[in-house]
Amino acid sequence: MWLLDKMLKKLIKAGQLVIVDYNGKTYEYGPGGGTPETGDQPVIVRLTNRKASGHIARYPQLGTAEAYMWGWMEIEEPHDLRDLILFVTAQAKAHGDRALQPQGPVKRIVQKAAAKADSINLKGKARKNAEHTYNLTRRLYELFLDEDRQYTMGYHRSPDVSLEQAQRDKKAHIAAKMYMQKAREMDRPLRVLDIGCGWGGLALYLHKHYGAEVLGVALAPDQIAFCKERAEAEGVADKVKFALMDYRDVEGEFDRISSVGLLEHVGTPHYPQFMEKTHQLLANDGVMFSHCCGRAGPPGFTDAFTRKYIFPGGYIPALSELVTESEKAGWQVMDVEAMRFHYSHTLEEWYKRTVMHRQEIVEMYDEKFYRMWLYYLAGAEQSFRNGTLVNWQIQYVKDRAAIPMTGDYVYEESARLRSLEEPPVWHLDPALKEAAE
Repeated sequence: MWLLDKMLKKLIKAGQLVIVDYNGKTYEYGPGGGTPETGDQPVIVRLTNRKASGHIARYPQLGTAEAYMWGWMEIEEPHDLRDLILFVTAQAKAHGDRALQPQGPVKRIVQKAAAKADSINLKGKARKNAEHTYNLTRRLYELFLDEDRQYTMGYHRSPDVSLEQAQRDKKAHIAAKMYMQKAREMDRPLRVLDIGCGWGGLALYLHKHYGAEVLGVALAPDQIAFCKERAEAEGVADKVKFALMDYRDVEGEFDRISSVGLLEHVGTPHYPQFMEKTHQLLANDGVMFSHCCGRAGPPGFTDAFTRKYIFPGGYIPALSELVTESEKAGWQVMDVEAMRFHYSHTLEEWYKRTVMHRQEIVEMYDEKFYRMWLYYLAGAEQSFRNGTLVNWQIQYVKDRAAIPMTGDYVYEESARLRSLEEPPVWHLDPALKEAAE
């Protein structure tokens, strides 16, 4: 316990954290008083295994995650895992990004080397990694995602909008940045390639609002099967097509390319290939749009918990890495937006919905999986709330004449699309519906 004790004495400077070791000995940290994350009551953590404190202290992120997953660590009510993570990381923020990183230059070098090796995603490995992440039980995703299964950041125009509304607004924002309204001036449908198409929501949205002919590609078999089922059910399978395919195998020419939540899985060694391939696939007057998680600072490496349990082969890029490689491939960057806190609101709601469905998730998998999923969601939320992660939205073109002179078109079109998607007022108040009828 001495190593964890030493670390927490330096770290906790507000509120109070109480650790009850496996032998019943109590340790208190912080001056007491309230914090925004936990209120006035101390956070009480019980360690139930004698190895827990050492496992946490030696590698705080992975060690804490595994101690919680294995039942070596319990958080007493009224607090829970999310409260603990936000409480600790809010204080770590004052100590700099390395406060909860592996300590010592050797450990950091080893972790960085392991992360770099893991980011090499040749085709076979890329498919295996995608299946690890996205071939989980369909029902799991239904339980915590919105009705359209958008598994990326919602666009929270205010913190209190519903998850469903935030995801609708995101699709509107993306479509506007892709300058899809160009379709009104053309005598044929826009041809769109959606790389990493998820469960098909964006592809179907672009066809619904613009008549676009879309090809969505991804590497998880059940995702593609679900996408095809959706297209068939909506009667648009001849216009919105999905293929179990690596983007590197796509052929043809497209007017628009979208990649939402895809670049995190590409791996830094493959950025040149991604930029070159997409440049080859896009028409000369086309637009490519990319939305991905990103670092607001310099390049880094993926933490061990995420690599091991959630997104093997994944890496969250710095803007410098994306722009440098795009320039080499001939792209011109026309717009960059850093979406700062949006994802923290999305992840908070995913966490709440996961907790709400605890019993069903445990029955589908087990308690260890449920705890792993909670740690993933709470840990990701803190990275966007207290850490330095953002979402990058980047617009690329080959020819600067491909988009209008000013950026007004983005906000005008997104507002138009939002007005089409907004539910009637009685959707929120049953009494108004009854009165309208």
